[in-house]
Amino acid sequence: MLCSPEELLQKNLALSSTWQRYRVAPSFESFVELAVSINSFTEFLIDKGITALHHASHQLEQVALALFHADVAHPLPHAALDDLNERILALGRMTQTHATASAGPDGRLHDPQHAAAETMRMGQTWLIGQDPAEWQALQAQLGYFGMAAEFIGWQQPLPDQTGGAPLLLLDLGSLPEAEWHDRIQALRQRFAMGRLICLGVRSDFEQLQQALRSGCDSCLMAGTPAHAIVEHIMELNERQEQEAYRVLIVEDSRTASHLIRRTLAENQIVSEIVNDPRQTLNMLKQFNPDLILMDMYMPNCTGVEVARIIRQHDEFLSTPIVYLSGETNVALQVDAMRLGGDHFLTKPFNPVFLNAIVKSKIERYRALRRTMYHDSLTGLLNHSSGKHMLDMLLSGVAHEGGFLSVVMMDIDHFKQVNDTYGHPVGDQVIRSLSWLLKQRLRKHDILCRYGGEEFLIGLPHTDAEQAFAVMDRIRQDFAQIRHPYRDTHFRASASGGIATYPLHQTGDALIKAADEALYQAKHDGRNRIHADEN
Repeated sequence: MLCSPEELLQKNLALSSTWQRYRVAPSFESFVELAVSINSFTEFLIDKGITALHHASHQLEQVALALFHADVAHPLPHAALDDLNERILALGRMTQTHATASAGPDGRLHDPQHAAAETMRMGQTWLIGQDPAEWQALQAQLGYFGMAAEFIGWQQPLPDQTGGAPLLLLDLGSLPEAEWHDRIQALRQRFAMGRLICLGVRSDFEQLQQALRSGCDSCLMAGTPAHAIVEHIMELNERQEQEAYRVLIVEDSRTASHLIRRTLAENQIVSEIVNDPRQTLNMLKQFNPDLILMDMYMPNCTGVEVARIIRQHDEFLSTPIVYLSGETNVALQVDAMRLGGDHFLTKPFNPVFLNAIVKSKIERYRALRRTMYHDSLTGLLNHSSGKHMLDMLLSGVAHEGGFLSVVMMDIDHFKQVNDTYGHPVGDQVIRSLSWLLKQRLRKHDILCRYGGEEFLIGLPHTDAEQAFAVMDRIRQDFAQIRHPYRDTHFRASASGGIATYPLHQTGDALIKAADEALYQAKHDGRNRIHADEN
């Protein structure tokens, strides 16, 4: 997910301020605050996909955690202080450079009335290899989705003007393995803000270790098809905005619960506190948390009893429960997890470790839920989730006033595509249209794979004329994509139908009218968009 330069600089300023407070009043408590601040900044960089800054911040985090012991005297020795100071200053300079390089427009307009989704913020894309002919298909595929990649040979110098954060695609398969380390390190040092993706690497432990250790961010195996490389790049650069993580703290001690809340807030994790465990069920239903942090021993009730009560409700069966307790008896810990818990942290807890455990558990929990609500092929909402989101969106638009356009879109002659080229190629055609829709539409638009080759799209605050302009441009661009098949390629087209609220008052009525408009577009010859006028 992308962030503004101002947000990045603000986070770095918070880290620098924490460091200055430690320098003025060095103590174990202020060093804990510093460690949490460094961890928070590192997690922030991971979330935002700012790779090069993450490398430097992660190294700083490792140095700080190595000093994170109650028996380490404060202030720290001069050598440790100087090392931390240099690392924090260097990270600040890199942050300033990145913020300056990434400043600029947040998005683009496909229509004067309709803002599109944010585009990638990296600079020039370079494909570095030996034989340009081998990568023409990839360059063409990237071009269809607005990513122009220029080829340059290993022996050629890169131009000076490559932008602050270029994407470098490295064909390591065309380079002697003995040269990998020096080549990758030189590129990493020169383009500290860039992203390095290595192509043509064998599925071999030593090769992967060398490439990643030298400074590559990710590797794609030799033989990876062009469309899979494109998918990998788009996943890296189209991180979806997500709601803040939500944690329910069940803890009878007000002091302890507020300390936990403050620790979580450093990592932008939202939390609510329940001091009376008997109110846990009510708060679960109101707050709908991603995870529960539970004290083991509370008046009139144990954490294990609360967990067992929670697990009697189907809607909370998969919600992770992490116990916090001074209990060190391993047998009791095992019993506690057997009776409804997922993890056990002993008090006093390491705040950095607490945040790491919480985020890890929530990421897995959300990934599980995502498989329930999203289509596995495209990553878009599935049929039932799409209809539910449309009803919610319609309710909001009806309350606020304004327009809502619903589009039913599908791929023309798709059965013929499957019959001629095979179902795996057909799946790739479906993915290509889904990528195009994700790239061109806004984050708050609804994108749903309605079934087979059919898509449901919801465009809030967009009338029929605006919806037509946006969708017809997408239709035209989709028709230009060359889908690879063996040594040749083919093109496919799509048609769409548009219906608009308030002309149609319910979600089902909008879908029905849009579907009828789609049928009319098919009847009129396909490869066109038809807007309902009834």
